This record gives sequence, structure tokens and C-alpha cells, in this order.
Amino acid sequence: MLSLLALSSVARAEAAPDEGVYQFRTEEDPATPPDPSVCAAAPFVANVKLGASVYIPLHQVWDGKVVFAGRMRAGTATACVRLTDFTFPPGQQVPFYARFNLPEGPFTASGTCTLVSNDVPQSGLVLAGCALKLVEAPPGYVGGTISSTSVFNPFHLPGFATGSYYTLYAYRQGHALAWSGGNHPSVDDEQE
Repeated sequence: MLSLLALSSVARAEAAPDEGVYQFRTEEDPATPPDPSVCAAAPFVANVKLGASVYIPLHQVWDGKVVFAGRMRAGTATACVRLTDFTFPPGQQVPFYARFNLPEGPFTASGTCTLVSNDVPQSGLVLAGCALKLVEAPPGYVGGTISSTSVFNPFHLPGFATGSYYTLYAYRQGHALAWSGGNHPSVDDEQE
């Protein structure tokens, strides 16, 4: 039987001190309009601009299931998208650029979102997954990635919100120096 201490260490992100891992949720919010300066900096002309609030969800320790989506706002976000086919065909990749204003500072990312479906759980709701590269980060960070599982409700279907669950993984300066010190266990050490 696992002790409470063992459970908490299993659930904790195993990030090294020079890495930052954040998980958060965004939801489109009329009280948080998109920042036009963010979309003006995108490497494409955006025809969809979304403003959102950022929330921190709570997870069950033993299986990672979200048990509370969070209602206390922890930041804001602006997303910029270039859509060309408003039938939202599964498999289509769309350019995506976003800034997340988090407690640690602003993180800006650019990449693509792949449309997964346009009819689950009902026709007109769009599910997507995004893979983004950090292009700007708070001082001390040298780069990283942001990924998402996203819901887009372009037809304002009742009962659904436009929003995403994100994982942000960023490296701080000095990562290479930390690994060159030789104080991390090798793969062979971990298998023993």
C-alpha cells in the first residue's frame, strides 16, 4: 500500500529545478477582450481573435482526473487564429499564435492546431490539439513548448465553452550547466 507521501511524490511533476512545468485552463471570456497587439505580432494575418481568462484546475492525486476546473482567475490570454475552411474538416492544421499572461509573466507561443473532429459530442463543436513553440518568455527562460487539448464553439452552441487545457514546459537559463555537473542518475542507475 502506498503511503500518502509516496502518492504525493508520484503526482508531483518531476521537473528539474531549471525547468518550469505549468498546467492551466483557458476559457473565452467577454470580460477579457483579445489584445490587438498580440495578434498584430503574429506571423500571419489572424481572422479569429479570442480573449480568455486563465484558471488553475485541481486534479485527483491518484489518477490525474480534473475534479475542479478552477474559478479564480490566475491570468489572461489572447489567441490569434487563421481559419480558411469554416466547415472545420478533421485533420486540417491551422496557424495559431497566443500570449498567456501567467503569474510568472507573459509566455508567447506560435505553431499549429490540428482539428480532430467537428461533430463530437454534437455537430458544430470543434475539438483540436495544438503544438506550439515558445517564442517569448519571462526573463530567465530560454525556450520551450506549449500543448493543448482544445474546444472551439464557433456557432455558440448552448452548453459548451471555447477553451483549452494547456501544458507549458519551459527551460530556464543554465539547463546545460546543470546536466554537465554529473550529479543526475544515469538510466542504468534508475533501472537498478
